[in-house]
Amino acid sequence: MFITPAYAQTGVGADGNFLIQFVPFILIFIILYFLIIRPQQRRAKEHRAMVGAIRRGDTITTSGGLIGKVAKVTDENEVSVEIATGVKVRISRQAISDVRAKGEPVKESKEKK
Repeated sequence: MFITPAYAQTGVGADGNFLIQFVPFILIFIILYFLIIRPQQRRAKEHRAMVGAIRRGDTITTSGGLIGKVAKVTDENEVSVEIATGVKVRISRQAISDVRAKGEPVKESKEKK
């Protein structure tokens, strides 16, 4: 008396609305691809090319903020960088964030003793 009878609903795919329900998700994925995924892949490709083209004498900046001159390219994963006169460190190529033009001077402090 107080309870109304419950009728089964039609299935999602029964009336053809299945595709219409997923169109917003497809559109969101396409928008995210062009705004986020594609530019990130392009930047990663440019960074790999930049790091792969490092040669002796290039001035680099590491992700930690060190600026130095490439003294020796040891192998495909490491480079030897001179960060001060007579001070050389080995760093991973993945730690390099920027490569400056060859021969571009490193800004030194004006105090010379």
